[in-house]
Amino acid sequence: MATRNPQLATRIMRKTYRVIGLMSGSSLDGVDIAFCHFDIEKSDQDLLVHDWSLQVAETIAFPERWHNRLLNLPTQSALTFAKTHTYFGHFLGECVSDFIKNHQVEPDFIASHGHTIFHEPQNRLTIQIGDGSAIAATTGYTVINNFRNQDIAINGEGAPVAPIVDKYLLGGHDFYLNIGGIANISCRLPDKLIAFDICPANQLLNALANQIELEYDEGGQVAATGTVDDTLLSLLNQATFYQQAYPKSLDNEWVIKNLLSSIDNNPERVSDQLRTSVEHIAFQIAQSIRQIIEQENLQKKEYTLFPTGGGVFNTFLLERIKEHGTSLGVQVIIPDAPIIQFKEAILMAWMGVMRMEKVPNVMQTVTGAKRDTVGGAVHFGSK
Repeated sequence: MATRNPQLATRIMRKTYRVIGLMSGSSLDGVDIAFCHFDIEKSDQDLLVHDWSLQVAETIAFPERWHNRLLNLPTQSALTFAKTHTYFGHFLGECVSDFIKNHQVEPDFIASHGHTIFHEPQNRLTIQIGDGSAIAATTGYTVINNFRNQDIAINGEGAPVAPIVDKYLLGGHDFYLNIGGIANISCRLPDKLIAFDICPANQLLNALANQIELEYDEGGQVAATGTVDDTLLSLLNQATFYQQAYPKSLDNEWVIKNLLSSIDNNPERVSDQLRTSVEHIAFQIAQSIRQIIEQENLQKKEYTLFPTGGGVFNTFLLERIKEHGTSLGVQVIIPDAPIIQFKEAILMAWMGVMRMEKVPNVMQTVTGAKRDTVGGAVHFGSK
């Protein structure tokens, strides 16, 4: 009679997870909520994804009071910061509770990125507010948050974290570009993942659009009417961050101090400033691809680029990215709209699964940390 190998039984396990992922990005457009299913198998301390799906998702726009509070929080008192951390956690919990009720879903747990207020890896500091305990208390579900902190503690950049979803869920391309408040890129090589922040994107464009009382420049229509200011473009491209080798990451405050401060507050010039900023972003994306190709000695004649994030809906920006990529042999592959819009919320859900399975979800080859880490603090709920 055959017997089952107990060691094999513990090494290979197939599971299904139902997870809600939450993302609040630096563009301050709202909270992305995604309910995902994952059919996985764990073997030898790694995961195999048999199937996964985005079941339902939506964006909850920030009320004006939350938009303003998050925007101004870096300059507020310690007490205001502490209160906001707690209150924002309860706000996120209320958003999720409404989402669960409206869509009749039942998650195993919630994975939340929170909202980045400070990101200073050189000082071993990164803070994403939105108290996980408050979310758990409000919803009753177990919550995982603070995914970046352990990587930062061991000299990592703590960002970007998106490559982990590129590796496991969105394979098949050479480069993955996320155009959110900050643009970042990743490249999956046979022996490692590499990724880094490129430049500000929607954070810069939205700030300029706000000067003419627009929430954002829809489709890049205003930018398309402008003219490139060569002096401003040169000034933006001279920022020292762009000369640094990867791994590297950007902070929202750096964007304000180093780039937004270089652009004069003149509504009559916004179309030209938007046009110049679009050119700046497209140029820096192309430079980053070139840097990876040269440093990693890639030899292909043609490459594919898989873009996601709200910036993909800026058709003028996308046109300029395609144009700058032509000389590098880069073909842009546009994913379905739900992936474009909700990739980062899907990412949070997937990082939560990896945390539950105790598999590293932040890679040292991406962040420059001493080792891979299993990031995420768990707050158990009552359900």
